[in-house]
Amino acid sequence: MRSLLVIGYVWPEPRSSAAGTRMMQLLSFFKSEGFEITFATTASETDVMEDLSLHGIRTEKIKLNDPEFDIFLKKLNPEIVLFDRFMMEEQFGWRVSEVCPDALKILDTEDLHFYRKARQEAFKKGSPLSVSMLQNDLSKREIASIYRCDLSLIISEMEMDLLKSTFKLPEELLLYLPFMEEIPSEEKRSKLPTFQDREHFVSIGNFRHDPNWDAVLHLKQNIWPLIRKQLPSAELHIYGAYATAKVSQLHNVKEGFIVKGRADSAEKVIRNSKVLLAPLRFGAGLKGKFIDAMKTGTPSVTTPLGAEGMSETNIWGGKIAGNPEEFANAAVELYSNSSAWEKAQKEGFEILEIRYSKSLFSMMLQKRIGSVLSNLQEHREVNFTGTMLQHHQLASTKFMSKYIEMKNRLENLTAKK
Repeated sequence: MRSLLVIGYVWPEPRSSAAGTRMMQLLSFFKSEGFEITFATTASETDVMEDLSLHGIRTEKIKLNDPEFDIFLKKLNPEIVLFDRFMMEEQFGWRVSEVCPDALKILDTEDLHFYRKARQEAFKKGSPLSVSMLQNDLSKREIASIYRCDLSLIISEMEMDLLKSTFKLPEELLLYLPFMEEIPSEEKRSKLPTFQDREHFVSIGNFRHDPNWDAVLHLKQNIWPLIRKQLPSAELHIYGAYATAKVSQLHNVKEGFIVKGRADSAEKVIRNSKVLLAPLRFGAGLKGKFIDAMKTGTPSVTTPLGAEGMSETNIWGGKIAGNPEEFANAAVELYSNSSAWEKAQKEGFEILEIRYSKSLFSMMLQKRIGSVLSNLQEHREVNFTGTMLQHHQLASTKFMSKYIEMKNRLENLTAKK
């Protein structure tokens, strides 16, 4: 049987983050292609991590700077290795190249970390995003990782364009792969709660993700007071995993600002809400909350940045607003006007069908992997920059890791004495 090794940054938590959902979609794809999958990670287990054994996926705890990984890797001998974010390629990529040189190396970027960081810097400075902000230490590391891999999965067309136009990366190293979704049938849509059945505004997002925390703070300080002025009895329910004390302190029943914490099911929460609010001011990639909103027929209000890369047409499953006043007015209209709400719901389903079909993108991924695997040597010869960066990684990261290995070994021997 064909073998896939996934080196995860964290254990998948599809109930906590879009990244967890994305990983489960990829695992599902490879499972359907007949791969025997091993998911390995250095991360600690959590109470809400997915039980991968229920999906027929083997798991393995691995350590950084540990030669035991090489033994494990040699025994497994995977046909494909998938790195979950560039940090995992930095740590383990050179070992994969040494032990399994013929394995296809795929990087799932999740979203471009350097792009998110640059956006955050621009937001804090109150200035436009510049090329100098993009050319940070993180971009050098992340793009080097993309070059060292045979194929990188890019979740947003905006990020594809950035890599190709600004950083001149070869298109053959990249594949645009957004969320791969099962589109709700007409029968399922007909069973969703109606406008009259729903109540409350909702905000949802993992609080370990800075853009989500900023969006909730922005709602509290600048937007929600304007909405409550027009809708005095309305409530905004705030959901998100890993809520800290500073999040809980925003809770105020009198103001209708209700902090709920982790949602057992994001889809269920959004499904029963009337309007999703997400005033994102920085960030990158695609936002899973909007996919959940479209699938459950819940209109959303967001910023131009929040909607970025989600729809190439002028339609949106709700409204896009640039400032607090516009945002509040858009939210009130959707909450109060059934015709506007139903139109937004219909447009959300249209976006899903056009841009996120699981069958379409699964086929594209299958075709691209097959093409690269059948011409792997030639594919790598064309990518001289990747070969060069691989050489330098072996000369630096490898020997730093070997040094740490030796240091740890000596410390263990001393402790035993």
